[in-house]
Amino acid sequence: MSEYDVEQSRGMHVVQAGSREAPPLLLIHGSGFSGASWDPVVPALAGSHHVIRIDLPGCGRSAGASSYRVPDQADRVAALLDDLGLSFVVVLGHSSGGYIATALAERRPDLVASLALISTGPSPEALLRQPVLLRALLAPPLGPLLWARRSDAMVRRGITVTCARPVDVPNDLVTDVRRIRYGTLRKVLTANSAYIAQRSVPERLAALDVPVLVLFGAEDPRWDPASARWYEVVPGARIEMLPGVGHIPMLEAPKATSGPVLRFAAASAGPPSA
Repeated sequence: MSEYDVEQSRGMHVVQAGSREAPPLLLIHGSGFSGASWDPVVPALAGSHHVIRIDLPGCGRSAGASSYRVPDQADRVAALLDDLGLSFVVVLGHSSGGYIATALAERRPDLVASLALISTGPSPEALLRQPVLLRALLAPPLGPLLWARRSDAMVRRGITVTCARPVDVPNDLVTDVRRIRYGTLRKVLTANSAYIAQRSVPERLAALDVPVLVLFGAEDPRWDPASARWYEVVPGARIEMLPGVGHIPMLEAPKATSGPVLRFAAASAGPPSA
């Protein structure tokens, strides 16, 4: 066994690191990614936390699902946490992983101690015109054709096109992204869009009693960086901008990303109130 414990739960690939006696920290990846997207920040986070990474259904090494609706995804994650015997977890979501984290807090507040959202677009209005390569890969008519013919180089380019600086893409992430089916990704993207169109993330969070951290790259090419301020409607929300960083802070600036997360997690640690 390596330094990580790997298993399957509820059809999802789960990787755990750090002491099981430490406060739990759940990492939820964004659309078209996998738990491997967190690789650069895991060593720092696992130094003081029990880190749990999952591959969401249909992503990485996890089996597909009959529904990719955000509430359904959150229910699966809740069941996984129940199986692991975990509660009062700090939940960290990247991009659309923040939607599932938010839905988890909505549906199972007993499980969520606090939420940290990284590059999570607040509503459809904040979405920018996407880079050309992403538009080609993610939508018909070229999407299905290009997706089936992706090389490792094309996958790496698809990942780094939303970064504001050169990055080293983990090999495991490239492998995991190549496993994702085009049809599955389209269903996931449609479900995510429906969730934030129904009600924005800041509105949802404002209705909850949970500490919130928002991290945004100041050079994010996917979501308007100024939209990070839309989260100011959430009482007590901490909003931090990362200068010179794009949409994937974990890969672009691991130290600048893990630092605020660890400070936030430490501040929001403790047993749930009675």
